Amino acid sequence: MTKHVASVGLLFLATTQSLTVPGSAQPAQPSAAGAGPTDGEPGQGADTPSDAPPSDAPSTGAPPSDAPPDDAVSDEDKPTESASTDADSRQPATPGPVPSEAPAEPASIAEASDFDELEAAVDAESAETTTRAASPASAPAPGVAIASIQPDISAILDVAAAYFSDDEPLQDGAHDPKKNGFNWQQLEISLLAPVDPYLRFDSHLVFSPFGVEVEEAYATTLALPLGLQARFGQFLTRFGRANATHPHTWDFADQPFELSRLFGGEGERGLGIELSLLLPLPWSVELVGSATDAAGEATARSFFGAQDLGVESPADLLYTTAVKQFFALSDSWSLAAGLSANFGPNSTGRDNRTAIYGADFYLKYRPIHEPEPTVVSLHSEWFYRRRQIPEELLQDYGQFTQMMWRFALRWAAALRYEFGSPSYDIDGNVTDDPLDPEWNQVRQRGSASLSFYPTEFSRFRLQGNYDVPGYRDPIWATFLTAEVVIGAHGAHAF
Repeated sequence: MTKHVASVGLLFLATTQSLTVPGSAQPAQPSAAGAGPTDGEPGQGADTPSDAPPSDAPSTGAPPSDAPPDDAVSDEDKPTESASTDADSRQPATPGPVPSEAPAEPASIAEASDFDELEAAVDAESAETTTRAASPASAPAPGVAIASIQPDISAILDVAAAYFSDDEPLQDGAHDPKKNGFNWQQLEISLLAPVDPYLRFDSHLVFSPFGVEVEEAYATTLALPLGLQARFGQFLTRFGRANATHPHTWDFADQPFELSRLFGGEGERGLGIELSLLLPLPWSVELVGSATDAAGEATARSFFGAQDLGVESPADLLYTTAVKQFFALSDSWSLAAGLSANFGPNSTGRDNRTAIYGADFYLKYRPIHEPEPTVVSLHSEWFYRRRQIPEELLQDYGQFTQMMWRFALRWAAALRYEFGSPSYDIDGNVTDDPLDPEWNQVRQRGSASLSFYPTEFSRFRLQGNYDVPGYRDPIWATFLTAEVVIGAHGAHAF
């Protein structure tokens, strides 16, 4: 019954514009209440307008007279009104006479000229579809999920105009504004998608006028037992809080100089594997451990750095460990705190080791029961580094602390203070550091920024820096930055 009614509807649509019924009258334009869907508007399905004619009265686009009555067809089998009613003045016609013998099967439904040809074409196409679906070559293997071919894609552009009071500013971050005039910070293209029920894939590609860089590309497990999760590929390590973030999440246009000093301009990252464990405690406690390559001038500066000595044993890898805790202090207050450590070889010899220890603190206030978009956050990180070099042990320390206040829906202000000590020997005396030979005094830097958000997909920022390296004259800097985001970009971590 369903096939017969559907065939009649298809034949009706195919012959509407080419056949006419002798003696039929052209209908009047439908009324506003009883009209079918107009161009650009969705159809009304099988619902009948309140002023539609009764079921026993003929209506525009009704099935041919030999079709079964409405009460003989279930609601599921009935063609919808939007499929059988047209809003223009054309009169649908009843099909012509049916030949006594069925013709040869047409090449396609579009070539059918009468009911039998149309029905034969529908049967042939239905049989072909069933055969393809049943073919073993086209069926996926049991238990295998098919990954989506449409990942979430986003593009993020960051550019800046800058002024420095010194021709050689101390801007070591890879995405920092570095010169007077216009600066390209980055164009980040992100592709994110689930692979199957067991893995998720994340990749972040950075484009610059000089080429393309794979910032991160890794897979994360989704179904490990006992609170475990793993990821593998190239990723930013989870040392502290700021290292694992991207520039579009920063409250400032430049990277804290302690991150550049310890890890490199790109932040600490590498090709490797990470395992994390969420402990079953009343508050959130996560243990993190990773092993990555120890080489890279911009990604592992305190370790092998630019001198890749290769991997001869597991001791030649860079290991990162962290404990991360989260406390919901109230509906409006939350706190995240963590401890981190790095261990690995350095470029002065395979047997010389580097260790970096860190502590991070992030306090956030957001009154969720009030309509105001107020957000206040306090973020601080502290670092201590020990490095073995031939016949000496070097140590240094530093920190940065910043506060952000989003005081209106589209406005936010932030302040930041940074500190970095010179290198000391084991007796506490200032000594030369092969990585930073001129850094023999304390360096401090203060920054202030004001950000305007037209929407959540764009941001304009005005920032001022005052850099006071004890070994050079102070440096003033001013930045005006612009950021735009398009595409599906996921929410950022707390």
